[in-house]
Amino acid sequence: MTEQNPTVVVSGASGSIGTYLRQTGGGLPARGWSLRLLGGHEPDELLPGEEGTPFFTADISEEDSRDALDEAFAGADAVVHLAGIPGEDSWTTIRRTNIDGTYRVLEAARRAGVRRVVLASSNHAVGYLPTGETARTDVAPRPDTYYGVSKAAMEALGSLYADKYGLEVVSLRIGMCADRPVSTFDLGIWLSPGDTVRLVDASLRGEVSGPVIAYGVSANTRGWWDLASARALGYKPRDDAEAFVDEVEPYDGPEGVLGHGFVALDPHEHQGE
Repeated sequence: MTEQNPTVVVSGASGSIGTYLRQTGGGLPARGWSLRLLGGHEPDELLPGEEGTPFFTADISEEDSRDALDEAFAGADAVVHLAGIPGEDSWTTIRRTNIDGTYRVLEAARRAGVRRVVLASSNHAVGYLPTGETARTDVAPRPDTYYGVSKAAMEALGSLYADKYGLEVVSLRIGMCADRPVSTFDLGIWLSPGDTVRLVDASLRGEVSGPVIAYGVSANTRGWWDLASARALGYKPRDDAEAFVDEVEPYDGPEGVLGHGFVALDPHEHQGE
């Protein structure tokens, strides 16, 4: 990467995680990154200090997004790929955006000579792992939904592009990323806004040898996810969901699996093929 003002393209920049990263006071710009924003549509409003930040429009589910991706990635040091369907949907919708879209992003990164790509995976890639033991990164995928399958495919594509083309790929299995936890289950899997920025920054800068998978959660007292690979990148979480223990609602969903409520979803309830 360049010594000063390295450039990172953030896809899905209008989403919640993208918005955390865009904050000029506590996001990636404050950590020395120059941002380029990418999404299906421009943000409804710019954040303070964002005037002049380049924005590129591309629908990664469509083949004709190639030119826009090439323009956005040209000369960039890194990519943080957040764009995608954020929950369960029909197979066709999930495949076109989350799987085919990730392929297009990685291809564009390869063509542009981007060095580091950070992929937003999810705990739902291994949603059927039991909760009674440490969730490790060196386990086979056990997706809980079509959405989870797409995240497992994302990790596999990232691994391929790392090994075959030499991209430095970090796949982050992100937990419940929000301003605060909502349920008692979230007390173990919450990723705070501040720790989100710290995690992504570490994933962009940390030493990488081959494809890396890391869990994305805060320093939660009730956490059971193995953060060894995230810490090896330089991630130092500071927040703890326990601060909200008196404000969360009781969890009443499926017990015993990492994917919690997602295991109860029926993908066939969604319209489409």
